[in-house]
Amino acid sequence: MPRGRLRVYLGAAPGVGKTYAMLCEGRRAMRRGRDVVVGLVETHGRPHTADLLDGLEVVPRRTTTHRGTTFTELDVDAVLARAPKLALIDELAHTNVPGSRNAKRWQDIEELLDAGIDVVSTVNIQHLESVNDVVRQITGIPQRETVPDEVVRRAHQVELVDMSPDALRRRMAHGNVYAPEKVDAALSNYFRVGNLTALRELALLWVAGKVDEQLDRYRAEHGIAATWEARERVVVALTGGPEGDTLVRRAARIAARTKGADLLAVHITRADGLPGGDPALLARQRALVESMGGTYHQVVGDDVARALLDFAQGVNATQLVLGASRRGRLAQLLTRGVGVETTALSGSIDVHMITHDEARKGRLRPSRSRAALTRRRRLTGWGVAVAGVPALTAALVPIRGGLTLPSVILLFLSMVVGVALIGGMWPAITVAVGGSLLLNYYFTPPINTFTISDPENLFALVVFVLVAAAVSTIVDLAARRTREAAQAGADAEILSTLAGHVLRGEAAVPSLLARLRETFGLTSVTLLERRPEPEQGPDDRSDPEAWRIVATSGGAPCTSPGAADTDVDVDEDLVLAARGRLLDASDRRVLEAFAAHAAVALRQERLEEEAEQARPLAEADKMRTALLAAVSHDLRTPLASAKAAVESLSATDVAWSQDDTRELLATADESLAKLDRLVANLLDMSRLQAGVLGVSAQPVAIEEIVPWAIDDLGPLSDRVKADVAAGLPEVVADPDLLERVLVNLMSNAVRYTPPGDRVLVTASAHGDVVEVRIIDRGPGIPQDAYDRVFMPFQRLGDRDNHSGVGLGLALSRGLSEAMGGALVPEETPGGGLTMIVTLPIHARAGRVLP
Repeated sequence: MPRGRLRVYLGAAPGVGKTYAMLCEGRRAMRRGRDVVVGLVETHGRPHTADLLDGLEVVPRRTTTHRGTTFTELDVDAVLARAPKLALIDELAHTNVPGSRNAKRWQDIEELLDAGIDVVSTVNIQHLESVNDVVRQITGIPQRETVPDEVVRRAHQVELVDMSPDALRRRMAHGNVYAPEKVDAALSNYFRVGNLTALRELALLWVAGKVDEQLDRYRAEHGIAATWEARERVVVALTGGPEGDTLVRRAARIAARTKGADLLAVHITRADGLPGGDPALLARQRALVESMGGTYHQVVGDDVARALLDFAQGVNATQLVLGASRRGRLAQLLTRGVGVETTALSGSIDVHMITHDEARKGRLRPSRSRAALTRRRRLTGWGVAVAGVPALTAALVPIRGGLTLPSVILLFLSMVVGVALIGGMWPAITVAVGGSLLLNYYFTPPINTFTISDPENLFALVVFVLVAAAVSTIVDLAARRTREAAQAGADAEILSTLAGHVLRGEAAVPSLLARLRETFGLTSVTLLERRPEPEQGPDDRSDPEAWRIVATSGGAPCTSPGAADTDVDVDEDLVLAARGRLLDASDRRVLEAFAAHAAVALRQERLEEEAEQARPLAEADKMRTALLAAVSHDLRTPLASAKAAVESLSATDVAWSQDDTRELLATADESLAKLDRLVANLLDMSRLQAGVLGVSAQPVAIEEIVPWAIDDLGPLSDRVKADVAAGLPEVVADPDLLERVLVNLMSNAVRYTPPGDRVLVTASAHGDVVEVRIIDRGPGIPQDAYDRVFMPFQRLGDRDNHSGVGLGLALSRGLSEAMGGALVPEETPGGGLTMIVTLPIHARAGRVLP
């Protein structure tokens, strides 16, 4: 069943007339004979809107109770059971009462569209997700009911219901929008001229982007002109903080200003695996990005600025959106920060620094401290060890007369513990050994010698060294365990991203390799397959001739496993080769997971290719079956009629009058003519498919061909009206074939045009082509069936073979293309179908088709 179409009336503010326009459209559709019902309309007490409901069938609402209050909602099941052609449903962004089947009304409408029901709905600009925060800043009123932009962008038609701010305020003052007691408050708050002007601009800009998409689609379908479009790519950096929602919406608006722009969100995960943000916030922001048509990416890197720029350059980003720093003034004086560093290194990429409510509130702290010892911490530990122990000794020597040896030992032990926490085991053991010598020389009697006279002092020094060594070992072990746990967490996070990537259907081999390259910051990633030559052996890993590249991502690909920095064997014939840096054992585990997914994706692609290769055979078999089924009737019927007429005329026992004889002869002639047309169509279709149809291209005048084609319709010619302007340039075509094309199209249009209406044939020049339009006012066909109606032996919506074998449209398109033209369908405004025959204008006499 074809999916229904969604039409949305978009307004800048309440009261501009969206519901009124929707009801007017419903009444127009009903007058045209369409089955229309009102699923749900909110009149808000406006009498002019309520009057439009008269004469329209209204589906009863569903009643539900929540917390002791009764509410009414759209009854989806009732509308589905009624199965109208068109349903009018107000307030697309409405939130349903808790306990309903769907949380949002737009989800209810999606069910109706999936059932093949066309829907007309309404929405205000402030309810679109991408501009929600901007509307709040303009009006000061948060909008809790929102609808994803992608839902409205997928609509078949979006129509702006526009009204100037002054006109809307006058409507309110006259009581046409709100009750009189609410007018003054509304005019002085939400409905101020400045607010309405800004909302109107937002609505106009949003609809302008939608119009650009429709115009590009129209130009592409009609081949008016080829354009080169530079794609804009906007990357927004997410830290996992609460400001992420603001950044995503701002980036979406920046991307929406350029048609065809891509929106990408990236989160940099540190290599130590410690989370830098709230996972719940990141999950919500990821869903927000995807609801706006963007993609979410995750990259591992210690240097956040460099990793961010590497990703942006890897995807050819043109703009980068960052949030203002959360760090305080002192921290910004000490280090430049990610934003400043990124801006300094961005090069040709435009960087947008976006302010937000969390700016300068302090950096988000991870849920657990960073215990993994970096190189900087180890160097700091050595520095404290070298400088701290002499400094402590120098401080204690002047006052050693007032200190006991256990007190001095505890102070040195504190120094050991501090160094162990900062720099790990070896700096702490060095402090322990050096400290024991200093304790012996400066604080253990006899002073200033390495001799120990009291055995208890010797025992205390030995215990000091052992405790210091134990503390250093435990701290170092804890650091290594923390690093391992953090790395495991990072691996799990990357594998989770990979699993989501595959579940969303993005498991194509190049896509997987690109994700792997950006995750580990590699130069290139290549999937290699061993060539099937039998002379190749197991020692050919460095021989490029023994391998072929299946897929690659990044820079120069590896031509053999031996040329890679890291390689993983997938199976006996497949190897994943990575170039850019060596990966450790923990990274190889993740690499192996990517390699396994890549192998599965490769097998799926090859199975799809095999199925694609077998599809023409299946189509040919299907066509033969359809031909036999169709011809079995269409050949038998005219043959039977002609045979019956001839047998009747040849009968000797019946004396036929002259009128009867003429009628029988006319029946035989008509049946044989129908049979002749059928055989001619079958032969021409077979010649078209074989590429041997003869085309005699020559200059042809459209104003001459169209009347001939109308005359060939016979009794149906009265149902066709021609409106062809004189003086059109000649086209290059075969006159006989062009006449057959027009006859086929006009007879088909007459068949579906309601009685009393006439088919209109027009012709006009556009650039270097002439378009002949055959316009009918019939039921039309769904847009997703436009290509299907041109398949041989297909008649959309028919269930029998009593109206021909279904070759007319297929043959007409084939003949048009054979003459160097095209045949495309288009919806007739107001209902119906328009067939457009496009033919090239003749440039000089004697031009022939290549």
